[in-house]
Amino acid sequence: MASARAPLKLAVAGLGAIGLAVARRVDAGELPGMLLIAAAARDHDKARKATAGFRAPPPMTTLAGLAEVADVIVECLPAAHFAAVAEPAVANGRILMPLSVGALLEHWGLVARAEQTGARILVPTGALLGLDAVRAAAEGTISSVRMVTRKPPAGLAGAPLLAQRNISLAGLTAPLLVFEGSAREAIAGFPANVNVAVALSLAGIGPDRTRVEIWADPTVTHNTHSIVVTSNSSDLTMSIQNIPSLENPRTGRITALSALAALRRLTATLVVGT
Repeated sequence: MASARAPLKLAVAGLGAIGLAVARRVDAGELPGMLLIAAAARDHDKARKATAGFRAPPPMTTLAGLAEVADVIVECLPAAHFAAVAEPAVANGRILMPLSVGALLEHWGLVARAEQTGARILVPTGALLGLDAVRAAAEGTISSVRMVTRKPPAGLAGAPLLAQRNISLAGLTAPLLVFEGSAREAIAGFPANVNVAVALSLAGIGPDRTRVEIWADPTVTHNTHSIVVTSNSSDLTMSIQNIPSLENPRTGRITALSALAALRRLTATLVVGT
């Protein structure tokens, strides 16, 4: 009888709202076949306090050091720190799961590099829905993809494009269209807000053909994404309303759960969905 597979060693880069939630669940043993063995954070003292109640608090290391010890690295950092995690992970042939998927567009050479090193880059669905259907439609011909995002003004605060255009969301009383363009342009202007647009574009027709609208909407309490896809196999209309994270209103609570579901697929004997 064959022996059980050795557990995958997991490291988490960033222990904010997403990273800490993922780390906590893995430490609790909720993902069979996976062990939390390391983490990295900007503030090691704060991170150690946050993980003090874990069954086995992970050692803290550098961003680059994660690739030296782990099989799988979940990246949950501000986009500016993406390369510090992603480049060593790919160079060492690891499985990289980026939550800052928008930053991948700026480091697209990592995809070709991964082919050389045997690394894998697995983009979780995040705070979106229907990427399995979009991927299936992309095996045929997709004519168009459009996403409309509506967020409470606090969920868009601090976005670079708003600052560049001198757009203030303070005291907003009606929905305001703050952006319309491609997914590539959207993530450049809102690097902490619309990683979902990039994930959608990679599943479908690419970041330059995927069209995006972003609304600051004081009438909504949830981060809402509506998607319309036209293809030669099916026409898709999908909508999701995400409850914002208490720790970070820019992020939906489902984002961490999506990362956990993606990690579970790595070791599951039964996998459902494409």
